[in-house]
Amino acid sequence: MTEEPVETLRKGLGVLAGLGVQPEPVPGPSPHRFPDGAHFRVEIPSIEGPEALEAVFESADALGLVVNRVSQGSGAMMLTKAELRAMAKTGAERGIEVSLFVGPRDDWDLGASSRSADGAGFAGRIRGTRQLRYAFEDVRRATEAGIRSFLVADSGLLELLAGAQRRGDLPAETVWKVSAYMAPTNPATFAQLERLGASTINVPSDMTLGQLSELRSVSELPIDLYVESPDGGGGVVRGHELGDLVTMAAPMYAKFGLRNSRGLYPSGLHLRNDVLAIAREKVRRAAIALEWLDRLSPGLVQSAPGAKGLGVPAP
Repeated sequence: MTEEPVETLRKGLGVLAGLGVQPEPVPGPSPHRFPDGAHFRVEIPSIEGPEALEAVFESADALGLVVNRVSQGSGAMMLTKAELRAMAKTGAERGIEVSLFVGPRDDWDLGASSRSADGAGFAGRIRGTRQLRYAFEDVRRATEAGIRSFLVADSGLLELLAGAQRRGDLPAETVWKVSAYMAPTNPATFAQLERLGASTINVPSDMTLGQLSELRSVSELPIDLYVESPDGGGGVVRGHELGDLVTMAAPMYAKFGLRNSRGLYPSGLHLRNDVLAIAREKVRRAAIALEWLDRLSPGLVQSAPGAKGLGVPAP
């Protein structure tokens, strides 16, 4: 005898609930916070070297903006030891997290699949044992310079790095930031990344408030969200929504990319002017979004520099 559709649906919902996923939770304010009690932190991405980091602080200080984290996309492997130490020193002095991408990556390797239309989803993944070895060494080299936060775009590498950290082979305070290249779109995958060792998880920039609430229902880990995303990430501009986004997703890292700007990876002197101008405009975009937050959601609290849980570099 065939089950009624309603009964079939009820059984399916029960299975999900038994696995810890509450189907379609009623959207409501997140009860979770950062360790310091704050609702949100501000992240400026694609800060590709020491000069760009200084540009961020010049602009932020002029606008009265607190920046809690900067991230970099070209990879720690693309910086000299002196540049790594300079970024670590500045980050330690200012009490902010400096998060560097782990390299190498599939889309820079010999294989062509990740650069094809059908293989674009493999961008940022690790290709073969050879790249795993290089990636692990990339992290070790950067931690020796004082860096304590890394963007990871491969689930196997994430598990390997978290395991090495538990064994004491990497600094205990290191933060593993799941990259937007591996952004989960459902609560089951979000929870899986937490089990693999993620410290914070970047989700797609086009998540609805209801979908953010669904992710929040399975985990207290910080959500990283592009409030404005570059064109390659959809070109979403949601600065005016910052208060609503934080309310649903707290604790949340509010990331400010920049629509209608050129790609920067891998960066270098040939892109210097673009890197600096884009960094400054991202800070300006963040300041505008915080004006909207103060206007519409004045009770939300941002972390101060040096707050607990930030991967502030070792001096």
